[in-house]
Amino acid sequence: MNGMLWLFYKELMRFLKVGFQTVLAPIITALLFLLVFSHVLEDRVRVFENVPYTAFLIPGLMMMSIIQNAFANSSSSLIQSKVTGNLVFVLITPLSYFELFCAYVGAAVVRGVAVGAGVFLVAVSYVEVPVYNFWIVLTFAILASGILGSLGVIAGIWAEKFDQLAAFQNFVIMPLSFLSGVFYSIRSLPEIWQDLSRFNPFLYMIDGFRYGFFGQSDIPVAASLTLSTAAFAVLSIWALILLNRGYKLRQ
Repeated sequence: MNGMLWLFYKELMRFLKVGFQTVLAPIITALLFLLVFSHVLEDRVRVFENVPYTAFLIPGLMMMSIIQNAFANSSSSLIQSKVTGNLVFVLITPLSYFELFCAYVGAAVVRGVAVGAGVFLVAVSYVEVPVYNFWIVLTFAILASGILGSLGVIAGIWAEKFDQLAAFQNFVIMPLSFLSGVFYSIRSLPEIWQDLSRFNPFLYMIDGFRYGFFGQSDIPVAASLTLSTAAFAVLSIWALILLNRGYKLRQ
């Protein structure tokens, strides 16, 4: 446990020491999205009854920030360690593959939740946002961070250079997050696109998270929670198998 906690601490310090880049910059980016979209669409779009469009945007922007930063934390740590060659100093420790997983994903959860909370604190100074159920909000924030932290471990193990990891983020994480209902409700889409959107796993994380704020969602919150939990379980098992086998790590 001491070894795992020290690795977890090391991962925390890795992103906190450059907090302007890893925490503040994503918050500013989300705020810019909020300012632009709210200015253009506030009086033209109404998704939920009695919920201003600007308020509707905030949970989506929070979850998008959580998703992107949780993934970036675990994936960038592994690829940096592989490229610089210092991953060997982690692998020679008596830490089990489960402890490695917990340390990397745990730090990803902390960063994801911290950025999401930062976006919320800045946004509420701009518009009032109700919180219907805090525990649902927290559950989906942690669950989404865990899912993307696990996926980041998988991507970090798979990638052999920074270009491959950047391609994964730009062509997988970014499109799935933007097309998951961050800026709109899937009910506003044509029926065929609604059906296609339901194959996007990020949709359920964002929709369940938004339910925690407004008590309204496009998909039943129980279904979103079940599917998100299943996604976390599958990705966690996959990451644990790769760590246990030392795939692309012990070469």
